[in-house]
Amino acid sequence: MTSKTNTINYIEFPLKEKEQTKSFYSAVFKWEFTEWGESYLSFAGAGVDGGFNGEAASAASNTGVLVVLYSSDLEATLKDVQNAGGAIIKPIYSFPGGRRFHFQDPNGNELAVWSE
Repeated sequence: MTSKTNTINYIEFPLKEKEQTKSFYSAVFKWEFTEWGESYLSFAGAGVDGGFNGEAASAASNTGVLVVLYSSDLEATLKDVQNAGGAIIKPIYSFPGGRRFHFQDPNGNELAVWSE
């Protein structure tokens, strides 16, 4: 059995817009959600479990951490992000090893999507 010690176990994002968040990530990335009260959503289907925390103490901040998701069709994912109401904050650009874009979700969180 592989040890879970020292591995990333869970990712948590700030939550402002619960219904928009569920709709956005379900439509674009096919994540599934469980509601835990009025201010918390957990998600599955992202390769690592996580959640969105709407408690006042979890307000969005610029921590310098960027979560990068993978897509086999970058252009299609960019269109899906736009169609679901996400804001593209860095259009597709090349970097050594691939291409990516950055977007802002309904809560103001910045994430990126990359492809080879």
